[in-house]
Amino acid sequence: MGRLDHIRLDGVSRRYGDRRVLTDVSLVVPTGARTGLIGENGAGKSTLLRIIAGIDEPDGGTVAVPRRIGILWQEVPRSASTTVGCLLDAATDEIRALERELAAAAEALADGADGADARYATALDAAERAEVWSLDARLDVVLGTLGVADLGRSLLVSEVSGGQRSRLALAGLLLARPDALLLDEPTNHLDDAAVAFLRDELVAWRGPVLFASHDRAFLDEVATGLVDLDPVRTPTDPRGTGAGVASFGGGFSDYLSVKAAERERWQRRFAEEEQRLRDLRATVAGAGEALRFDGVRRDNDTFNVGFKGGTVERQVSRRIGNAERRIEHLETERVEAPPSPLTFAGIPAGFGALPDGEPLVTARDVGVPGRLHVDRLDVRPETRLLVTGPNGAGKSTLLALLAGTVAPRGGRLVRRKGLRIGLLEQDVRFADPAASPRAAYASVLGEERAARIPLDSLGLVGSLDLDRPIARLSIGQQRRVALALILARPPHVFLLDEPTNHLSLSLATDLEDALGAYPGAVVIASHDRWLRRRWMGEEIVIAPGEPLRQAV
Repeated sequence: MGRLDHIRLDGVSRRYGDRRVLTDVSLVVPTGARTGLIGENGAGKSTLLRIIAGIDEPDGGTVAVPRRIGILWQEVPRSASTTVGCLLDAATDEIRALERELAAAAEALADGADGADARYATALDAAERAEVWSLDARLDVVLGTLGVADLGRSLLVSEVSGGQRSRLALAGLLLARPDALLLDEPTNHLDDAAVAFLRDELVAWRGPVLFASHDRAFLDEVATGLVDLDPVRTPTDPRGTGAGVASFGGGFSDYLSVKAAERERWQRRFAEEEQRLRDLRATVAGAGEALRFDGVRRDNDTFNVGFKGGTVERQVSRRIGNAERRIEHLETERVEAPPSPLTFAGIPAGFGALPDGEPLVTARDVGVPGRLHVDRLDVRPETRLLVTGPNGAGKSTLLALLAGTVAPRGGRLVRRKGLRIGLLEQDVRFADPAASPRAAYASVLGEERAARIPLDSLGLVGSLDLDRPIARLSIGQQRRVALALILARPPHVFLLDEPTNHLSLSLATDLEDALGAYPGAVVIASHDRWLRRRWMGEEIVIAPGEPLRQAV
């Protein structure tokens, strides 16, 4: 049988306890195709990738994949014993083995050994697909472009940041050149140059690529098609209780157009059927009224009533009966209203803004040695500041400095008295991961305030996830919980480090829109090109080694 060159799933299902994650998922990713997986947080994107990689088993259905398949995790685990050098060596071991097999096959061919022709042809094909001869040259390019070339090979992986671990893992995957790629949020932790490099690598990839991503610009540039993994919602099944997936051709902009048109048709059909019901009910009410005589009878009405009355009453009764049957049928068969998406509900009541006057935070000649130097920065109540720049320039350090989680050296850093600052970090951590979102929320706010502003009223955590352990939620769902814990007590200065990372496409857009009307100061550090294109406020680009100075 020939080498399988595509990814195929037929009827794949998976449950965790009483929770359905995947139901009857079927899809094909042909060779050369780049399919983007989208869907709400917790819809099963990471689970599906794990099943395809052979790490998890489906409860039902079949999976067929090429022999060499590589996967990039959304969060690369720490390793207390693995070094950077060992990680990279492991990524290239299989290619080195292919190179050795090709040399051995060539020797066997020269010696005239039995079956040497077939062995050499197989080894040559594998070596060509893995690009064996360009490995050393690609090693320098990949490590340099992804910003991990300067990491010492003896450095433990556990000692590098989460972003560096992700970029190391991505570098290893690209160097290994597997037949098929599975990527879980591949652009997290990548700056513009690294995203452009990855885009070019994937567009030129020979085998099938399946990637889950929140990056709307990346989906537009890379995807040849999208698969929406949310339970498929239809006019007759608005809650998505059915099975399967919805597939779309093109990138994210095409998907938005199709979904908008679908919802408009659904809403129009719902409105038309509602109007038809109102008309039929009015017909029944009006016909019933006509049967009740409330006029003055004339002398010859006795004959008319006897002769015509029965006929008229029968006609009116038929009209009522027909209308009532149509109402019954329509009420049974009509579509439900289009479901309202889980949307960001905004800021709870009770936000107390500080009086106007001096800046909320003032920084002058403040430094964090080896990471960042701030020459001048003022954060005012109306500040809307977007901070961009390559990895390592100091964006996260700036937010930590403003939040007070990193101590400055020298200069002057002043925070206004009574100031409340909230920081949404890239890597969220919870004091008790075994607690539920509802319990964590109550412990932060107190029972009384949590009851007054329920967690589910913020539009960030679905009702089915309120009482599940946080540790069992997806990374995106955990980030929603962390965001809710901040917004329940809205800060005067809201700092967000890569806020759209791990969030679903719809929620990321809702959050961006809501931040524009936030009643306090907002400072965002982000690589998200979609967000940056729509940004209407101030922007500062941090260059590595250059002092940060806000325009006056």
